[in-house]
Formats: sequence, C-alpha cells, structure tokens
Amino acid sequence: MELLCCEVDPMRRALPDPNLLYDDRVLHNLLTIEERYLPQCSYFKCVQKDIQPFMRRMVATWMLEVCEEQKCEEEVFPLAMNYLDRFLAVVPTRKCHLQLLGAVCMFLASKLKETIPLTAEKLCIYTDNSIKPQELLEWELVVLGKLKWNLAAVTPHDFIEHILRKLPLPKDKLLLIRKHAQTFIALCATDFNFAMYPPSMIATGSVGAAICGLQFDDGESSLSGDSLTELLAKITNTDVDCLKACQEQIESVLVSNLRQVQQQQQQSNPSKMVDELDQASTPTDVRDINL
Repeated sequence: MELLCCEVDPMRRALPDPNLLYDDRVLHNLLTIEERYLPQCSYFKCVQKDIQPFMRRMVATWMLEVCEEQKCEEEVFPLAMNYLDRFLAVVPTRKCHLQLLGAVCMFLASKLKETIPLTAEKLCIYTDNSIKPQELLEWELVVLGKLKWNLAAVTPHDFIEHILRKLPLPKDKLLLIRKHAQTFIALCATDFNFAMYPPSMIATGSVGAAICGLQFDDGESSLSGDSLTELLAKITNTDVDCLKACQEQIESVLVSNLRQVQQQQQQSNPSKMVDELDQASTPTDVRDINL
C-alpha cells in the first residue's frame, strides 16, 4: 500500500463572494457608514496629555511587526489600529499602558478576522512578559466597553476588491497591485496623519499609488495621470483634489517611512518595546480607567 503525503495550507481561507463584490449596494453601504468608525477627535490636542505622536508610531510599528511575524490576515493590523485610535480619542491613557492597549487591540482584531486568533499568552510573550494574561483580559473588557462593543469597523481593506474590479487592469497583475496597496494601507495605519482620513480615501489613494509605483499607468489611456485619479475618485465618490493630495502624501511620506520601518525591524526585537515608553515604571491597573 502506498502512502501519499499531500501538503496543504493548514489555514482555511474564505473565497471571494461574487454576490458581495458585484453588488454596488455593498460599496454604497460601506461609504455610508465608514465615518462612524473614525476617531472622534485629534486626541493628541484635546484628550491625551501623557502620550505623544512618536509613542503611537512606536507602538504601531511594534504591532505591525507582531502581526507580520505571526502571519496575521492583512486586515488585522489596520483594524487593531482603528480600535486603538478610537479608544485614545475618548480615554486619557498613561504611556505605561500604551503597549498593553496595543496588545489588547490586536487580541480583539485577531478574534474578529483570524481563523485561529492570537492568544493572550502569546501576546504577553511579545511584550517581553511586561504584562500578564490576566491584565490583558481585564483590559479587553475595558476596551470593549469604551468602543461600545462596536468592533465590525470599516477599514480600507473593505474597499480594495470593489475598487480593483472597476478598473481596467490585467488579471495577472491584480495580485501584485493588491499586495502593494495592502502595504501602503499598513503604512498609513502607522502614521497618525491618516487616522482621520476616511477608509475609502486611504484605500483609493493606496490603489492609485500602487498602480503608479508599478508603472501600470504607462501606455494605457484610461489609467494614466489625471484619468486614473478621476476614475478612482468616481468609484468611491471622493473629491478629486482631496484624493490627489492623499495619494501624493502616501507616495512621498510613506515610502520614506517604509525605509524607517525596515531599518527598525532590522535593529529591533518584536518581543520588546523601546525604553522611552517607560512601560515598566508603573504597574498596569485597569482601575485607573473609569468604567
């Protein structure tokens, strides 16, 4: 008897649902509700006193490294950052709690998007055991309460397939364009300048930046220069000038940020945060937050 060993992907992935992708009502509904899931304010100006923008970037970079090392779904990191921004927009938080908050947001996002979610124990290991699983579970309830259990947030990833199917692109190039757009979306999530941007604008700008960066806009009249921008703006009902500004910001700022992230990844260990956050200076206590 012959034994056959077939290697298969242990992770089961859902196939695209044509009933959702080819129904314009889905895109319309996403555009209608997307602003409900934006942070209520630019919280560094009116809510947070102890946390600075560079600290958010540090925690976001750490979260991105953890998601990449654990091979999480592409949606997990932007969704986790959405939770983090919405929480910080309503709850004054000490800097020593910021990494714990980031871990909780990844914990929740992976539960919503992953077939096999990240465990509390594994996330605590990535903090170099500076937090305990019980602390993470306690803060999970706090974050859920402050977000009003409204976790099914609209993210830029929800728009990518709707945008790509409406563009005259070669099918053999779609995977590459999608991957580049997802990279731009992840980088946008690390930069607070994009936190108040509608997800549809980030998705549209990321797709446009990906097409231009890969030079698929050359030699095709419908995908060249202003024609591409106008077509993308029409798909998501975005103002053309705003979309141009967004795409330029993605292309100019985030490409340089990608180099910085890559340098940090080469120099850092995802299991540790840098000392500037002083996360060990004060023990984390869920009672510090008023329920």
